[in-house]
Amino acid sequence: MFQKDLLKANRHLSKHDKVLQRIIKKYGNCNLQPNGKYFNDLVESIISQQLSGASANSIKKKLFTHYGNKISPEKIISTSEETLRSLGLSGQKLKYIKDLSEKLTTKEISLRGIRNKSNEEVIEILTGVKGIGIWTAQMFLIFTLGRLNIFPTGDLGIKKGIMLNYGLGKLPDESTMLEIARRNNWSPYESVASWYIWKSLENR
Repeated sequence: MFQKDLLKANRHLSKHDKVLQRIIKKYGNCNLQPNGKYFNDLVESIISQQLSGASANSIKKKLFTHYGNKISPEKIISTSEETLRSLGLSGQKLKYIKDLSEKLTTKEISLRGIRNKSNEEVIEILTGVKGIGIWTAQMFLIFTLGRLNIFPTGDLGIKKGIMLNYGLGKLPDESTMLEIARRNNWSPYESVASWYIWKSLENR
C-alpha cells in the first residue's frame, strides 16, 4: 500500500513541478519506508544534529556496535557517561539521549501507539525531550512514521537544494520555501518532494 502511495506521489509531483520531474527521472523511485524502530531512530536523529553524515554515521556505528545492535532505554541508563563519551557522544548529546531514555522508562512520555497520532501530537510528545526540537520530530515523522506531507523548512539541506534547483541567488527563507511548495502543488506529498530535494544534493 505504501509503495502505491509513493508512486502516486511521483505522478503528482512530476505533473505539477518540472524541476522535481527532472529530479525524479534522474533518481528513480523514492525509498521512504515506515518502520517500528522508534527509539533507535530518535537516538540516531539526536546524534545527527549539526554533524556531517560521515561523522554522525561513525558515532552511530560505535554506539550500536557497543550494544550488539540491540539498544534500549534501559541499557543507555545503565551506561556511564564516561563510556558514552568514549563512543563519540558529546556531553550535550549524551544528556539528550539519557533524558529520552529516562522519560521512556518512567513513562513520562510513551511511543506506544504513536503511529496513530496526528503530526501535531507527535511533535508535541517528542519535543518534550531535551534536545529534540521541531527538526528532529519532523525527521521522525518522515523517516520513521512515513508521513508523506511534512515539509522541514528549517533543514539546511532542503534550503540549499531549493536554492540550487530553483535558481535562487541565496538560501531561501521559510516564506519563500512555502511559496515554492504552494506554487508547485507539493501538498499532499511534501515529504516526498523533500526527499528528492535531498537526493539532488548527492555528488554536489
